[in-house]
Amino acid sequence: MEIIEKGTFQNQAYRLVLSKRQIHGWWPGWRECTSERLLINPYSGCAHRCRLCYANAFPFSHFRHFRDTGEITVVQDYHRAVARQLDSINWAACGYLSPVTDPFQPLENRFGLSVRIVETFVRRNIPVEFITKGRVPDEVLSLMAGQEHSFGQVSILTPSEALRRKLSPGGADTATLFENLLRITGARRPSNFPPMAAVLRIDPIFPFITDDTDDLQKIILEASLRGVKHVVASSVDVPIGTSKKAYQWMYSLNSSPPIPFEQLFCECIGARFHADITYRRRLFSTLRELAVKKGMSFALCMEFEKIADPVSGAGILGGLNEDFMTGTLNCEGVDVPIYRRNRDETYRSEITGEERPLFAPVSEKCKGNCLSCTDSPCGIPDLAQSGRDRCRGWRLSDYRRWSRTGS
Repeated sequence: MEIIEKGTFQNQAYRLVLSKRQIHGWWPGWRECTSERLLINPYSGCAHRCRLCYANAFPFSHFRHFRDTGEITVVQDYHRAVARQLDSINWAACGYLSPVTDPFQPLENRFGLSVRIVETFVRRNIPVEFITKGRVPDEVLSLMAGQEHSFGQVSILTPSEALRRKLSPGGADTATLFENLLRITGARRPSNFPPMAAVLRIDPIFPFITDDTDDLQKIILEASLRGVKHVVASSVDVPIGTSKKAYQWMYSLNSSPPIPFEQLFCECIGARFHADITYRRRLFSTLRELAVKKGMSFALCMEFEKIADPVSGAGILGGLNEDFMTGTLNCEGVDVPIYRRNRDETYRSEITGEERPLFAPVSEKCKGNCLSCTDSPCGIPDLAQSGRDRCRGWRLSDYRRWSRTGS
């Protein structure tokens, strides 16, 4: 890795590096994410400083560097690398900005990588989505409005601005987050397109801190008034290695929870402590009821429980979406098909300058619900993962293999 530049922007330290980073699919293993995605992290580290964020716990080198130094790693001209990679494949899943860090954190105002990556996907007519606790740039919404299946997700943890500043001190204020939802659903689109979908994420919920039913109801009501049709939720989990510090911080927000945090977070799954399953099931039942009352669909994000295998009796993980996902085929509430090159129209590659066929949905039958798919209407048998306890993880090399073989 070559470091090109070190600096500070809006009080945030960063390092600009050369990298061969590739887009890729979900990580292999236990998964509740129903649809395939092309994951894109232009920034390794996040200035929003959300408490218990995965960006503070990932062991990978750039994230470890962020945890140790507070310095965010930025990939130089990453949008051009993404463009080259998309030009090398004929099948594509929806792009995902970003699985770990916020695409619209302050450094975006310095480097503009997320906006350029959105432009890169839309130029090829490939769907792209984002998840943010920041303000969505106008240019992003203008670009995405021209791509039929692109959509946005906004994470709102609490209706209280004072509490929001403690949970996500570098993120956008609560009013701006609700405004994001209205700007997404109200984006001007071609007359033959449906309104752009805005997804509300109450993700994660902090037990005995942000789980008040009246507050959750207020968030859902305000989102509904802004055209939101789907809610995604999760309960926070705690890294084992930093659990003591995590509990100390939680006690600073609620010094006398009904159940001590050390006792509540009693279920060890992987390297993290999860809240007691009885608590989580009660919480998710309440949330689902609140969403359904507003005519909204509902799903969970990566929520599991330990169960016994019905055949062997061995301990395995069961996904809670089987019990709680309501009104939708996909956990994000939006059906986004796999796309494939279609030779009817072309775009000019900003990398090579040559005309290439645009992408288009593979089939009206493809709803993007790969996790429950059995018949591969997309034409890629690998992607149909119904019945698999542990899912495959796909790399750019797999997308290139599918492009060579046609299946």
